[in-house]
Amino acid sequence: MYKKALVFCLALSLNIGAQNKPQTIKKKYDDSWESIRAGYKVPEWFKDAKFGIFLHWGPYAVPAYSSEKFPKGIYDQKWNKGGMNPYSYHREHYGDPSKFGYKDFIPMFKAEKFDAEEWIALFKKSGARYVVPVGEHHDGYAMYNSKVTRWNVVETGPKKDVMKMLADACRTQGLKFGMSSHFAYNRLYYYKNDPTWDTNDPRYFDLYGEPVEPGAAPTKQYLNLWWNRTTDMIDNYKPDLLWFDYGLDDAGFAPVHKKILSYYYNKGEEWNKEVVFQDKNMKYPSFPEDLIVLDLERGRMDNINKYPWQTDTSIGKISWGYIDNEEYKTADYLLDELIDIVSKNGCLLLNIGPKADGTIPDPAKKILATMGEWLSVNDEVIFNTRPWKIYGEGPTKVDKGNHTEKNNKDAGFEDIRFTTNGDVLYATALGWSKDGVFNIKSLATNNEYEKRKVESVTFVSGKNKLDWNQSASGLKITVKGNKPCEEAFAFKIKFKK
Repeated sequence: MYKKALVFCLALSLNIGAQNKPQTIKKKYDDSWESIRAGYKVPEWFKDAKFGIFLHWGPYAVPAYSSEKFPKGIYDQKWNKGGMNPYSYHREHYGDPSKFGYKDFIPMFKAEKFDAEEWIALFKKSGARYVVPVGEHHDGYAMYNSKVTRWNVVETGPKKDVMKMLADACRTQGLKFGMSSHFAYNRLYYYKNDPTWDTNDPRYFDLYGEPVEPGAAPTKQYLNLWWNRTTDMIDNYKPDLLWFDYGLDDAGFAPVHKKILSYYYNKGEEWNKEVVFQDKNMKYPSFPEDLIVLDLERGRMDNINKYPWQTDTSIGKISWGYIDNEEYKTADYLLDELIDIVSKNGCLLLNIGPKADGTIPDPAKKILATMGEWLSVNDEVIFNTRPWKIYGEGPTKVDKGNHTEKNNKDAGFEDIRFTTNGDVLYATALGWSKDGVFNIKSLATNNEYEKRKVESVTFVSGKNKLDWNQSASGLKITVKGNKPCEEAFAFKIKFKK
């Protein structure tokens, strides 16, 4: 009996030990493009979302001058932005960086009026479906509770985890939450020309980076640091979307490209989330474009793209971060941009630069409110749609690629953009015709895109009555009465079976 009991206890202890042993999670993806290609697809939620908010917020909002690259400009005499020179401005207002450098703005960054729920409610009302705060910019300051660097938002500055507060608010209010990393460029960001500057003080190398020879590839030590900071963000905040700036588009980062993509996608599987990875491929083809969402900075596609893509641009013409003298775009321009992007299989990530005290600038609030009003009426034209056979028609074209928005012209009533949802076609005019007459040439009888005849046309953007006629010259729509808004005008078109 004693032997049986002993054997039973031993077996039980072995079984309990086996149960307590950490379970190895089987990974879906290995570190190869082929493995990822075999199992990953951009999730439908992102294809449906269309509109997101980007947030450039950090200690650079304290001087509120020039741009979010003010930290770099302190140490670069030749760098100007919008006719503003941070090098001279800093010395005039704060002193020489041997005594007052960028690090000294951090205690002044307090976010004392920050309200995450209020921010997300504003963004949700604007029509946005996802929010992407900057996790860490080129400046090296972590806007989250970092385990890797002391220069973070919990130990310094606001001394609270604003990233967790934003993530929680997004999830409470039903928006997807993302984070961005710009840290890859930190190693080259700060100039160190003057030995008296604080950028040359070893005590602050963990913020400014160690001196680097021009053209030098990232060291193994730096790649490890980048990896640890990036996976720290991923593991602790479980973002639905992960966005990377151009610093990662460097051949020197090739050892981590496959590794980080498989790591994040495997984490998505572990969390039971469909996640989205975004990169620019700006200077080096870092990631195959069928495995990620390609992002274009301040630029667009000139036609329908085979794969989902995204434009990231700012609500201001000058800066990404808050500055006092920002020149704001109009809601009309931004809605036209959104409509054009969506017609080409893309999404718009629109950046806002909050103030150092944690408030959203009033001009940005007004623009978002106007966009939200239009989208609340015309939501079916944008959200959950897919591209048609052509993106649109009209005289106004855009250049393809990064940093091309400066070349864009204002669109007009002849510029039509198409989207579809099931068997419904939407046509949106990017301006108002003075006589209320719109002619869609692509829908003329015997057109090459749709052989069925039009059955009905309804006005989405207002309660105005309309007349329509399809002929060999196009689908002519006459909207009666005054224009219902100042932005764009959408029509819902159905075809005969």
